[in-house]
Amino acid sequence: MNRIFSAALAAALFSIPLASRATDTAPREPYGIALEGFAYPYPVHLLPLVNDSEQLSMAYMDVSPARPNGRTVMLLHGRNFPSSYWGPVVKMLSEAGYRVVVPDQIGFGKSSKPAGELHFDTLARNTIALLDHLKIDKTDIVAHSLGGMLGVRIARAYPDRIAHLVLTAPIGLEDYRLYVPPTPTEKMIETEDKLTADGYRKQLQTNYAIKLPPEAITPFIDARFNIKGSPDYPRWLRAFVSSGQMIYREPVAHEIPLITLPTLFVMGADDHNAPGRPNAPEALRAKMGQNAELAKALAAKMPNARAEVIPDTGHLVFLEAPEKYRELVLGFLGQ
Repeated sequence: MNRIFSAALAAALFSIPLASRATDTAPREPYGIALEGFAYPYPVHLLPLVNDSEQLSMAYMDVSPARPNGRTVMLLHGRNFPSSYWGPVVKMLSEAGYRVVVPDQIGFGKSSKPAGELHFDTLARNTIALLDHLKIDKTDIVAHSLGGMLGVRIARAYPDRIAHLVLTAPIGLEDYRLYVPPTPTEKMIETEDKLTADGYRKQLQTNYAIKLPPEAITPFIDARFNIKGSPDYPRWLRAFVSSGQMIYREPVAHEIPLITLPTLFVMGADDHNAPGRPNAPEALRAKMGQNAELAKALAAKMPNARAEVIPDTGHLVFLEAPEKYRELVLGFLGQ
């Protein structure tokens, strides 16, 4: 039943008719590089920002509950996913009384794609600027994948602004520089530009051990490949590659044990995602991506943390095991 429910939730994330995306080889209607033409489940607002002297806009959803409990949760997305994929979690939290704020970080989703490089410190400042704009003094953070790395940086830099931290299948639990040699940006751009929609689907299924049906993954394929028809696609591509370099160059694994606020790791037992693993020496690849074990080891070093591992679940924990995820997250936030 969990599988059926998670499939339904994933399908409900996006309002684009499935008939329009029946196959990866069908003609694609171009999106803009701010995902113009791609539907989000709630109204999207824009916050003007300046990063490195560049005028940018940060997109976000701000969802008010019918029966407020006086608390706010901010959701931080992963690298390969528009923030719209948080739709079922927004509903879950809103029904529990939380105000839910869901930004697209600069460089992602419906936010601006900067000409400059991406950095976790800058994304953290942008996120706090959004809280200030919305007059939110304190929030809980629920983060996924790359968002987990950002959540760690925010928790370290702005601990007084965060009440609870939920790290959902985070990456960055190890320092990838210990395994993977540096890759030039232009080489990464060339590799990403050659990737096909079918290749990307296989990449997601392999790297993320996704348990969802194929049609639930299609919106992620669309969000990535329908922008190829945009004349601004090279700008998007450079920003996307910059996010990969940010993951590699700005590790947070060494900071995680220093977090003192209440922290919950929610891990999929089958999630062995490790960015850059194909570029690591073959002898080292098997050592990478032991994420559930890494989370448990890190939690044991922290003063107020625990790790929960959900069996038969991959990287998209909150879509693949929604009932268990609800139980863990709402129980933790209610402590």
